[in-house]
Amino acid sequence: MTRTRTTLLLAAALAFLAPLATAHADPVRPSAPAPAPLAVTDPGFEQGGTGWEFTAGTGVAVNNPHAGSRLAYLDAGSGMKVSQTVTATGHGSYLVSAWIATGGPGGRYTLRVNGAAVAERTLPAAANYRRHTLGRITLAPGDRLELAFTSGQGWINVDDVMVSPAAPADPRISSSDPEIVAMFDWAKGKANSWVHLPGTRGPLNADERQTGGTGTGVYAPSYWAGYANRSGYYSRDMAHQLAGAGVLGLHTENREMLRAFAASATAEHAYYPVWALNFDNRTPLSIDYRSPSLFVREVPAPFELVQKAEEAYRWSGDPAYLDDPALWEFYRHTTDEFVTLHDGQKDNGPVKVAEGTGHGIFQGTASYNEQSDEPLAEAGDAIGSQYQAYRAMAALARAKGEHATAVGFERRARDLRTYYNSTWSGTGSGADMVRGYTTDGRALTGWGKENSWFMPMKGIIDPGARREAYLDYIDAQAEGAGRPDNIEALTYLPDTFLTGNRADTAWKWMRHVYAQKDVQHVNSRQGTNGDYPEVSFTLVAQTVQGLMGVTPNAPARTLTTQSRLPSGMDWLSVEDLRIGDSAFTLRHDADRRSTLTHTTGTRAYTWEARFPGAHAAVAVDGVRRPARTEVVDGVTYTVVRTRVAPGRTVTVEVR
Repeated sequence: MTRTRTTLLLAAALAFLAPLATAHADPVRPSAPAPAPLAVTDPGFEQGGTGWEFTAGTGVAVNNPHAGSRLAYLDAGSGMKVSQTVTATGHGSYLVSAWIATGGPGGRYTLRVNGAAVAERTLPAAANYRRHTLGRITLAPGDRLELAFTSGQGWINVDDVMVSPAAPADPRISSSDPEIVAMFDWAKGKANSWVHLPGTRGPLNADERQTGGTGTGVYAPSYWAGYANRSGYYSRDMAHQLAGAGVLGLHTENREMLRAFAASATAEHAYYPVWALNFDNRTPLSIDYRSPSLFVREVPAPFELVQKAEEAYRWSGDPAYLDDPALWEFYRHTTDEFVTLHDGQKDNGPVKVAEGTGHGIFQGTASYNEQSDEPLAEAGDAIGSQYQAYRAMAALARAKGEHATAVGFERRARDLRTYYNSTWSGTGSGADMVRGYTTDGRALTGWGKENSWFMPMKGIIDPGARREAYLDYIDAQAEGAGRPDNIEALTYLPDTFLTGNRADTAWKWMRHVYAQKDVQHVNSRQGTNGDYPEVSFTLVAQTVQGLMGVTPNAPARTLTTQSRLPSGMDWLSVEDLRIGDSAFTLRHDADRRSTLTHTTGTRAYTWEARFPGAHAAVAVDGVRRPARTEVVDGVTYTVVRTRVAPGRTVTVEVR
């Protein structure tokens, strides 16, 4: 993590609502000022510990900083303490994180409100920095919050304190399987801890080469998505984290980060968005950006951002996804001019396929697989992402009322998928399926990591034996000698198998990723695997969207669910599932019974409950109905649609 100099901005957006005007209203008076920000002073100790209190045996050092050039230390032994107390000036709920390394066990990290401990953690022995988070804590005006680190059996180093606003949603999981509960609880808290308070001042362009950055800026609504030692977020990571952020209700962050990427996809950049942005949502991260013609760019990224914008629209119902000119122009340019501009090396007949240069990430690479030296012009992850971007553009255009545009992009998506399956992917299966083409026209088969597993994950492979064989191949390769070294690559595997309705395999990979959370990341500066933000955000989404099969559509006030519980998990439930302005509780009992409660909201939702297979009958709240079946991407489901008004609980069961 980089130097944050975190400022607590306490819920100013909720502070005041203007009174309704009347014919005899009093003269307009100036609004009361928002509460003054509550700042944690010198959170990275770069100012020598200004604002902190130090006992004997503690202080500020330069020998082992996490980032920047300084840290706080506590010697081994008892009775030593580093602390800071700040006073709240408004209402809010928060999480507080710190990077801590220890030479032995027994130290304590504690939060106190008005002298009473509200959150506390005993620190393990871990000589490498790990990020520890406490909270949610709730503060009211005048509350005194103390952050305290006390000594233990070994030395303690503390650096880079960060305060995050509690996420708007607080989904809670319960299950017959305690492992999924522990996994989700950890992932939810960890993901929330990466969220920035808007208005925080922090470094710009901090990375492993310039740990203090090149200056400071004011951070906008955003969350970490990429290496924790860099002061920015990445398009690829953000796209993969967006669904988890949606589950947590981080709709403002999702919209503002997407909009920042959209605004950077200019004609000067050949309609590529920049690869990474600082947390000010404006400045390209300098380690990845040198000039308008020399910056990291990868073909799947712009397509994924279009797909994820449509997904964010369905989670939030925010009309900005249709009305904001910067976003709309980005969708249009990406699915039209970008494809035309970057298609020219391989003849794809009547369809267009966006291509890379074959010359590396700073010249535009076709694939997310940066570890490969293959000179790819076209790649499986790029063409699969292009297919989903077309589908997303069609859905967004239809929601906007542009029906001719929607029909056109639905046709482009169908044509691209048909071409992929009839021609582009070859005739082989498993290891013999084509997953890319080089700049000299050679077809590539075998294991390509991202340009292999993205193809089924993006749903471009037609259902049937060939797709099933390829999923078998991916699972075998990911467990073999060719498996990725970096944990963030493995986070895609649950998504791949959940898309293919292979719940047991997806759950196996979710458990593997979770089991590796305390292992040191292959990038030593990053910290542990669990301190890579993508890990926590994706586990949140894979639980709710994946295992529980939640597909939201807030604008249409519909919710589709499908149980994908793995073998041995008898039931799984989520509370405080937020979609638009409504909240729900959803429970699946195996794959035969689902219960939905519309806990809060203003209008009824249509619930589409899907159950795999063709069943003779269904029961809604115990009343028998004829069964109706539908085939979705080659899978037959029994489908029930019913209205669920606010305050109502409905149970659907197949018989």
